[in-house]
Amino acid sequence: MEDPGTAVAGTEVTGTVQHEAWRRRVLPPVEEVRPGLWSLPVPIPHNPLRYVTAYALALAGGGLGLVDTGWESEEGWRALRDGLASIGAGVADVRGVLITHAHWDHIGLGARVAAASGAWVAIHPADLRAVHHFTGKPPEQVVAEEVAFLVALGADPAEAAADVGTPEHMAHLAGMVVPDRLLEHGDRADLPGWSLRAVHTPGHTAGHLCFAEERTGLFFSGDHVLPRISPNVSTSGFGAADPLGDFLASLEVAGSGAAAEVLPAHEWRFRGLAARTAELRAHHERRLAELLAAIRAHPHATPWQLAAHLTWSRPWEDYERRMRIFAVTETDAHLRLLARRGLVVGSGGPVPTWTVAAR
Repeated sequence: MEDPGTAVAGTEVTGTVQHEAWRRRVLPPVEEVRPGLWSLPVPIPHNPLRYVTAYALALAGGGLGLVDTGWESEEGWRALRDGLASIGAGVADVRGVLITHAHWDHIGLGARVAAASGAWVAIHPADLRAVHHFTGKPPEQVVAEEVAFLVALGADPAEAAADVGTPEHMAHLAGMVVPDRLLEHGDRADLPGWSLRAVHTPGHTAGHLCFAEERTGLFFSGDHVLPRISPNVSTSGFGAADPLGDFLASLEVAGSGAAAEVLPAHEWRFRGLAARTAELRAHHERRLAELLAAIRAHPHATPWQLAAHLTWSRPWEDYERRMRIFAVTETDAHLRLLARRGLVVGSGGPVPTWTVAAR
């Protein structure tokens, strides 16, 4: 991960108020980014990301559209309502919600918003499948499937169960809103007065969407492109076969477009989309090279074991629970891409181990 005080060459911080709030470790204020467009920070409890930025758009003919909703919590619900009140609106004014991807900090308040307003909720079909994974099964089954997936990556069953947590910790996901509209790549969102085109950018999730506003040149990047950190790109038991390959390809798609300003879901607004996407691709190439070196040094290792030999933002001994899961599944995503490039070979079997391919 990049140093929070270091700007990527070719990028420029435009959300200066957001950037200063980040440095001071406080929630940024609501801001009018353009006439009729506001950023609304919604806190994420007990999380280093601190907040997610939802965006409210005033619609021609009245009402609002939202891009993302924020983390479901009483604090988050209060922040969203207060943010809307500060611009002279309320949740009941929301007509439609665009979900960039089906992670709890983006979709979590969707059920409350839809219930309070009757708004439609739109998502990419691939992430609707992810929603059904959590809403269509009892929490006990969701937990058992995730534990089994981690064991297949080399985890000790007891460690995997401790990291995943209990069904009670997963139960809230069953209340996730089930979107009632689908958006594919190139579709335009039904937000009158705006020209928002969906850009399918898989990687962080299989159905991640960015939104290009063609009239203003604004680019709502969700978690796909952030100004400071690389989003987690992980494998899962129900996701894509090669999420990192998908991510690198979709970075090229996103970076090839002209964007006057990037509006991410975390941190701060910035300019320089092409430079940032190029740096993210370079970051992952460095990670792939580091992983390949680790496999040479530790042949016949599992993804769980290999993750311990990589560089992370803090000592590996400090990683546990969800942070360790993200690290191991991200390592597995890098392994899959190395295998697709013919650089490593898996042993097969219920718990594959990895070696460098013979040349």
